[in-house]
Amino acid sequence: MTTAKPMPGYAGLSRLIALMTGDDKHHAAAESTVDVLWVLFDRVLRVTPETVRDPDRDRFLLSKGHGPMAYYAVLAAKGFLAEDELADWSSVRSRLGHHPDRVRVPAVEISSGSLGHGLPIALGTALGLRAQGRAARVVTLVGDAELDEGSNHEAIVVAARLGLANLTTVIVDNQSSTHGWPGGIARRFEVEGWAVRTVSGRDHEALYDAFTAQHPGRPLAVVATAEPKGGH
Repeated sequence: MTTAKPMPGYAGLSRLIALMTGDDKHHAAAESTVDVLWVLFDRVLRVTPETVRDPDRDRFLLSKGHGPMAYYAVLAAKGFLAEDELADWSSVRSRLGHHPDRVRVPAVEISSGSLGHGLPIALGTALGLRAQGRAARVVTLVGDAELDEGSNHEAIVVAARLGLANLTTVIVDNQSSTHGWPGGIARRFEVEGWAVRTVSGRDHEALYDAFTAQHPGRPLAVVATAEPKGGH
């Protein structure tokens, strides 16, 4: 009788990420998101390999789609992907590209990598689900440099005006933005009416508390700070 191989937990993510080689440029970007992704898929999002097509599932939209090694590792750890797919990623034979493909990869809600689109799409998704009367939550992950894209700021304004409480935006802040914002990232969301939490992007309990904080009638922004890009 064959014994099922246990799913790797958080401690196994480093090994899974290490299976994916050949994208050194974006490795730091992937590493900065790994803890956020793990907490979301392990403890927050209501989606499993069995419910990826359920209309009432929670949606996760990775706007920061370049360098998705941590994303693929978490999906493998949670059973959406087979571990043996990881080592062959980005080859002509693989469905795992340098940018995730929503048509080919389970649980991937949007094809991403071209920055600035995730938050606007998440806004539309959250609005559509609300119009359908569904209680599903929409979470999008963006990078701090991605907020240099103007489309994000239009979405920040509209989401708050519409009171989209089913929308959460996670901003991984590794101080890689070119322009920045007076008062910081959190202030940019607060001034428009979002509920905002700023926590360490490495602290799992703080992340969980931030993701599950009550914010009736308002969208939620979680600023997850990480070590500066290129730092240690």
